[in-house]
This record gives sequence, structure tokens and C-alpha cells, in this order.
Amino acid sequence: MGEGERVSASARYLAPSEQDGGDAWRAEAAAVGRRGTQEIVRAGEVVAPDRVADLLRVERGCDIVERRRVMYLDGEPCELTDTYYPLEIARGTALAGTAKIRGGAVRLLAELGHAGVLAQEDVVARMPSEGERVALGLDTGEPVLELTRLTLDRDGRPVQADVMVMPPRGQLLRYEIRIG
Repeated sequence: MGEGERVSASARYLAPSEQDGGDAWRAEAAAVGRRGTQEIVRAGEVVAPDRVADLLRVERGCDIVERRRVMYLDGEPCELTDTYYPLEIARGTALAGTAKIRGGAVRLLAELGHAGVLAQEDVVARMPSEGERVALGLDTGEPVLELTRLTLDRDGRPVQADVMVMPPRGQLLRYEIRIG
């Protein structure tokens, strides 16, 4: 790992954890002597963007639950994270609110009977929207990485979709894959 590089391993975000009260981001940052915090800037029911509707396998134009967060590393914005849930899973739960969820969203999903067992991720490099550029403090012309994660339950049903946007500088995305 190079100086200033941040290693992010997706696996730690997919299973409930007691560490740091279930806050995987805080634990990941603390493990390398840094401070990870987050701000929930919006949560509630929204009309599903077409791309998200397709991921969650719901009808385009229907309502879903969204949680929009800004992730900070040592007080600086480092990632924009939008998490989406099917309405029948999240309506009326803490997933639809702006308060932190005790034990984290992954734990709550499991308690609601929607534990994820498979995650699919896609990572692309692209140019940011103006809002993303400003929120992340990027220079004009600086690209972003967009990581899209779809979490499926044991029956193959989507229970959560995440779209994370981050600057590529200092990022190392690590994937560990068991074979056999």
C-alpha cells in the first residue's frame, strides 16, 4: 500500500459487525489510525431512478427508500454514498430515516429477514457531475470512480443497491475471492 493510499475491502461492509457499534466505515478508518465519519443528508421514499429500479427489479417510476450519505475521512469528504431499498423491505423502518441505525443497516436488514448472501459489484471511472465535483472538492477535469453494489438474499432477490462515488486518488479497492 502506497503512502496516503486507502484500502477498502467490500467484504467488511456486507456482514453485521459488533465492531464500532456496527459502523464498518469508522472501524476501517480507525484500523489505519484515521477518523471515518458520515453524515446522512437525506432519507425517505423517492421515485426510483431507472437504473436503480432495474437493479432492484422493481417497476420503473415506483417508490423506493433512499439513504444519501457523505463519508468523511479525517473531516474531509471522500465519498458520496446513495443506498436504495425496495419499499416493501424498508418502509416504516429505520432505513427510511436520517438517524444512525444501531448496529448498522446490514444488521437491521438481517433482523428484518433480508440478510444478504451475495453481492455483485461494478466499478467504472467517469467524469463527475458538477454537484459531485463540488461535494468532493475535486478539481475541474478530475475523474471519479463509481462503485455500484447490488446485494441479494438467499433467494436471489435484491435487498439493497448502493452507488458510491469517490475520487480515485489514494484509493485501492481490494477484492478477495474464494475459489472452490
